[in-house]
Amino acid sequence: MRFTWLALLLLAACNSTPSAVNEGTGSRTANRPTPDSATLPPPDTTRTKAVSAGSDTLRVVRQRHNFSQPGGPTDTFQLVFRGPAMLVGTGEFTITTASGQVIFREVLTASDLEASLVYELKTPTATRAERETYVRRRLDEFFLPSHFYTPAVAKNASFPTHLANLDRATWNDLRQRPDAIRFEYLKGKEDRQQIAWSPLKQQVVRIQ
Repeated sequence: MRFTWLALLLLAACNSTPSAVNEGTGSRTANRPTPDSATLPPPDTTRTKAVSAGSDTLRVVRQRHNFSQPGGPTDTFQLVFRGPAMLVGTGEFTITTASGQVIFREVLTASDLEASLVYELKTPTATRAERETYVRRRLDEFFLPSHFYTPAVAKNASFPTHLANLDRATWNDLRQRPDAIRFEYLKGKEDRQQIAWSPLKQQVVRIQ
């Protein structure tokens, strides 16, 4: 009887030990992700993306032409027009030598480019689409070959007394250079700018 009672106790002890299946189930439950660690939803791709530095560029016009070195490497004439819209943008006009030196820089507004539209209008006013088209055309035609002239200054040209920053020595030096080149562009309604490279001053000067 004592042996039978001991055998029953040992059998009961063995049955109280957790099974391997229960351990595995318990382990999977412990590793189940909580709401905080659950997989996040995919990103919302419809939201506005970050604006890059050049995303507001509306037009880039570029032309290579002899200027600072009439018989040497060409310079790069470039006009980069930026802004939220064509009629409120600004253009940066630069001239860069073959060696990478910027020798001229000017900022032109949309108004500077649009103002001369009044001379082409056949109606009292222009539509927004017509104005935008005109600004684009001005940009595209800014560096036409017909805007470059040689010589920069004719020998019989009169000294432009209205230009405060142009001295007679620079003017006379350019008059003696038949290969000097000038570039012309219209700013506003009637302000026709004429610039040339002055070897004497080693800079771009306005000559008209």
